[in-house]
Amino acid sequence: MASAILSEELKCPVCLTIYTDPVMLRCGHNLCRVCIDRVLDSQEGSAGYSCPECREKYKERPALHRDIALRNIAERFLTTQPHQEEAGVHCTYCVDSPVPAVISCLHCDASMCDKHLRVHSKAPEHVLCAPTTSPETRKCSVHKKILEYYCTEDAACVCVTCTLAGEHRGHQVEKLQEASEEKKKKLRNDLQTLMAETEEAEKRVQSLEERRRKAQEKADGEAERVTALFRDLRRRLEELEKRVLSDIMRQVQCYDDIIRQLEIKKEELSRKMRHIEELCHMTDPLTVLQESDTGDLCDTEDRHDEQLHDGGDLDVAGISHTLHTGLADIMSGVTGGIYIQPADILLDVTTAANYLRISDDRKTASWSHIGQNRPETPERFLGYISQVLSIQSFSSGRHYWEVDVGGSVWWRVGMCYPSIARRDGQSGIGWNSKSWGLHRGCNLYSVIHDSEDIELPDGIPSDRVRRVRIYLDYEAGQISFYALCDPIRHLHTFTATFTEPLHAGICVGICGGCIKISGGSQRV
Repeated sequence: MASAILSEELKCPVCLTIYTDPVMLRCGHNLCRVCIDRVLDSQEGSAGYSCPECREKYKERPALHRDIALRNIAERFLTTQPHQEEAGVHCTYCVDSPVPAVISCLHCDASMCDKHLRVHSKAPEHVLCAPTTSPETRKCSVHKKILEYYCTEDAACVCVTCTLAGEHRGHQVEKLQEASEEKKKKLRNDLQTLMAETEEAEKRVQSLEERRRKAQEKADGEAERVTALFRDLRRRLEELEKRVLSDIMRQVQCYDDIIRQLEIKKEELSRKMRHIEELCHMTDPLTVLQESDTGDLCDTEDRHDEQLHDGGDLDVAGISHTLHTGLADIMSGVTGGIYIQPADILLDVTTAANYLRISDDRKTASWSHIGQNRPETPERFLGYISQVLSIQSFSSGRHYWEVDVGGSVWWRVGMCYPSIARRDGQSGIGWNSKSWGLHRGCNLYSVIHDSEDIELPDGIPSDRVRRVRIYLDYEAGQISFYALCDPIRHLHTFTATFTEPLHAGICVGICGGCIKISGGSQRV
């Protein structure tokens, strides 16, 4: 398609073939040098000269300026097209040897080389076209006459007989050249549109490539950090495993040591027993009495079992303590590296609107039609917005918190600067430049910041979204929202440069319901 459009743009309006040695008139139109010379020659002796394309008048024979750029484009285009020799279009009049034709005459049903074209008749009925071996395709299939007109009603090329007595009689028709120019004009407009779209697509590609490059750089850094983290985790876990297994084996080996000592003790006792038996069998009282005191030899009290534990079992509690302590040390060593801190969010009653009930554990906010008789203070949200902020604020690190929104049909959750307004219509989460929120109402979801409400795409299963996770990466300047359905679905990510600490924010609709903070019990 592109080749065909380019081919039309590179055709001389006189010979209807690809430009050969193109020149330009003052009016800006291009023609083959041979073609314009023939036209100007035919205009000799008349009132003046004119451009065969736009009919602009010239008092004197116009100067011809070579269009080198156009010539190069035409030559390059021709190198990509089948050669006329290969197509088998040769000059009809060169009978001695085949010479490639440069043009065909539909009136004569003949093709000509450049030499025979110079002597060819210049009469109007001799219609020239690109070299062709099928001139019948340029003629009416019914009347066998040259196609000279274009029927705009039927979008068909027709001959003069078709317009006068044929099926196109009475239809609106145009000269082929005029219709062609109209179509070219439309094609040029389409080309401009396509070029603009291509340019825009190219800009988007470049932008995405740049974003991809930055994302890749960040991903490489994160991957290296994660790899190093897991390498360190594996090393620490292997060390802990060796330590715990060593402790287990030590406790088992303790039995072997005690048994070995008891065996030695048993042999010693046997020896002493034999000695005592010998004394008991002696008949000489003097010898028996002079033998050293054997009272200590009969002391068989054994304290080796003090090394064993109650029940003679392994010290499982001690092993578990070693294991858990080691794991806790490992976790504390990597916390802040890749793990995200689950935020323990508590609601700040001093900021709660008067019609917002806060539970005793400060985890649940629910709308009430009965006012709570709270004093009006600079920190409290006033008016119809039933909103509350968290006690905790975040000025660094990665954190997340989750809310159970299944008990409310209208709600808004997000993050806010402490400097958010408290008394006007712009104090709602998202309806100012100091807060970012996720909103649900009328079974539709949207994200809001700086009063710009962006509706999220269809397909979010509102009946299944009962919990929402809000994720904060302060240094990266990102606030992300996730629907904790199956599977977990990413809803939207805001990107900003944070200039203040951020508080969690909750807003419950006046139509009732409640929102409960379910904490950050899961790691992401």
